[in-house]
Amino acid sequence: MVPDRAFNEFVLKFANVNGSGSASANLLCAKALFRMGLPVSPKNIFPSNIQGLPTWYEIRVSEAGHLARRAGIDVMVAMNPQTYARDVAEIVPGGTLIYDSTLRRDFGREDIRQIGIPIAGLCADAWSDLRERQIFKNIVYIGALSWLIEIDIDIIEQLIAEQFKSKPKLVEPNFKALRIGYDYAHAYIDGRLSVRARKSNGTAGKIMISGNEAAALGAIYGGATVAAWYPITPSTTLTESFERHAGRLRRDNNGMLRAAVIQAEDELSAAGIAVGANWNGARAFTATSGPGISLMSEFIGLAYFAEVPLVLFDIQRGGPSTGMPTRTQQSDILACAYASHGDTRHVLLIPGDPGECFTFSADAFDLADRLQAPVFVMSDLDIGMNDWVVDELKWDDNRRFDRGKVLDAAKLEAVSEFARYRDVDGDGVPWRTLPGIHPGKGAYFTRGTSHTDTGKYTEDGVVHAAMLDRINAKFETAKSLVPKPVTRILSSKSRLGIINYGSTDLAVREAISLMGREALGVNHLRLRAFPFSDEVADFIGRHDFLFVVEQNRDAQMRHLLIAEAGIAAEKLVPVTNYDGFPLTAQFLVDAIRSAIHRDTRIADASAPPLTAASMGQPR
Repeated sequence: MVPDRAFNEFVLKFANVNGSGSASANLLCAKALFRMGLPVSPKNIFPSNIQGLPTWYEIRVSEAGHLARRAGIDVMVAMNPQTYARDVAEIVPGGTLIYDSTLRRDFGREDIRQIGIPIAGLCADAWSDLRERQIFKNIVYIGALSWLIEIDIDIIEQLIAEQFKSKPKLVEPNFKALRIGYDYAHAYIDGRLSVRARKSNGTAGKIMISGNEAAALGAIYGGATVAAWYPITPSTTLTESFERHAGRLRRDNNGMLRAAVIQAEDELSAAGIAVGANWNGARAFTATSGPGISLMSEFIGLAYFAEVPLVLFDIQRGGPSTGMPTRTQQSDILACAYASHGDTRHVLLIPGDPGECFTFSADAFDLADRLQAPVFVMSDLDIGMNDWVVDELKWDDNRRFDRGKVLDAAKLEAVSEFARYRDVDGDGVPWRTLPGIHPGKGAYFTRGTSHTDTGKYTEDGVVHAAMLDRINAKFETAKSLVPKPVTRILSSKSRLGIINYGSTDLAVREAISLMGREALGVNHLRLRAFPFSDEVADFIGRHDFLFVVEQNRDAQMRHLLIAEAGIAAEKLVPVTNYDGFPLTAQFLVDAIRSAIHRDTRIADASAPPLTAASMGQPR
């Protein structure tokens, strides 16, 4: 009898070669587990070339809801001989290795179960076409796995039928491959694995979706009609998803498409198109990653100084320069907060999962219009390109777009003098007009050069400084408009806290759980926006030490907190990881152990006191 602890708490990993067709098969496995009611967290770890290099796909299954990436693999399906040594080393003692035994191998580990399946041979017997043999190898191992850990094969077949609905001739061959693997495992493998899946209800009311697709839907519901882009990993699928959904949801009663997706010649041009479309009254955006932000900086500065709404999605990846295009990081925080030359500060929205990608995406367009400024949605590759399990996306059909301070023809008639860049309400935000709104009023020059409050050119330094101060006042206004942080006060007596943002939240929450009851002395705040609201300062003020968790080398958010919130540097303990992989809870636990071991003042700030002894020695 398999103990309960072996059910629904494990990590699967598939080791393949890029371009072998494995991605869709591995996704089938994740979706089947999800449809069985199991919370899953798939991570696609792939190279930046087209094909030939190693690729991995991890699926963490956790009915308890611990869905951060976890080191240590319970079941490894190793299909790439080039990475055998690395893959086998990752398997936990007592875990399982599944491999293609068409050629015999010696893996040198006696503490794991080794299951050889002659996958290539089985495919050679079933298909004569070389490409079919290669493709169906992936489905064969999914079939074998479905028997070994009891994934419902009927659900997998249902998913195959859905996937190939438009190509029905491919359904039966995939069914055949699935059954070949299942039947072989059933007939020739002695007993199922020690970890298994059984049906549950942990995904009721949930969906599986990537952050990029959720953000694209948010843009649709937020009123976007223009997307200008230049392809760059990992943001490309956001614009592709927008185009696909616009084809369904952006058509008028006559079936005419009411959206434009424009691929520009480079990132700078894409930003320029988006600025022009917003100036004309459309809701437009561009999606890119760190290298694109660098190239777009000139138009970002124009939008800031000319006060044109602009939404930018930055799906962060490993940098600097070309860096690691297919690895995740949070390394564009400072670049976006101060994008462009001169004195600039920009609004950043920082979603923690695809659900927030949807809501923050829609909110970004309202914010950009209200503030007449660029607004960045700061996602990353882990959120953007991987599928996450989140609550079903919800939208209030009664919600109306907030276009901010726009004068229509009637309002212009009532105004004695229109001054485009004059603050008449004391919030830093002037009134604007849209082109062609009135035959005689509301016209002005949009300049990137210094200008007066009526839009006239000037080189008067005093006037220029006053304009910069007035624009900066909008940043104070933004503090009350951006999403508030999420706080968890686990101990009212504790003076020790954790600050994080974005995709690191799953790992932080699991780390707090792993630390056991001593962790009740650690409070938690997740940042969701810049500028920082008053709640951030309040949380920091009630603690002596705060661990700032980030996925970049230079602790960029820590620097922003020091510079913009006036926090003493010694209060903020950097916890950084920048190897390109999604953060694990164990890494955070070890980092906190190390910090306590180095400095007893940190342990003394918790309640109950955390000590090096109670936390264990750093590993």
